[in-house]
Amino acid sequence: MADAPKLAELEFIPYIDAEGQLPDSLPGKVGVYAIFDRDHSLQYIGYSRDVFLSLKQHLVRQVDRCHWLKVYCVEKPSRSLLETVRTDWMQENGATPPGNGADLAAWTEPIAVSHQMTSEEQEKFNHPGNSEVERGKVLKAVARRIEATILQTLHDRGIQVELRFNPKLKEEGLLDLK
Repeated sequence: MADAPKLAELEFIPYIDAEGQLPDSLPGKVGVYAIFDRDHSLQYIGYSRDVFLSLKQHLVRQVDRCHWLKVYCVEKPSRSLLETVRTDWMQENGATPPGNGADLAAWTEPIAVSHQMTSEEQEKFNHPGNSEVERGKVLKAVARRIEATILQTLHDRGIQVELRFNPKLKEEGLLDLK
């Protein structure tokens, strides 16, 4: 796209600023964004009708890989424009970022907590006498444990943004923001 900037031309923006906030210019903005890890290594390129909400989701799903970002916001959004810019940025990068390849689900889908159960939790979950309700309680407890770990990690990074997980998904063994 002639008027869309190259990824290299955009400034790095801290994912979490000194006040513990996500970039305050992004709520409600439509655009394409690139997420980088602590070492400025490109991790994911996405586009969204609300960049701010998408960044919050990615942060809780990939807390250790979200340290820097670059954003291009558009006034008159069209899916084809957003997809073209994303494709151009990937080509400019020379390789598909991990979050757009093998790790795509980890960036774009709710966190499936069943893969993170301890052996004790697996034993409780798989107990032959368990009903669906009891299995749901185990999944909910696992989800709460993982949620607490994520929130503690973000607290340690100084985040001050309110993050609320969807309580209904926890019994299904999923974590996602509400």
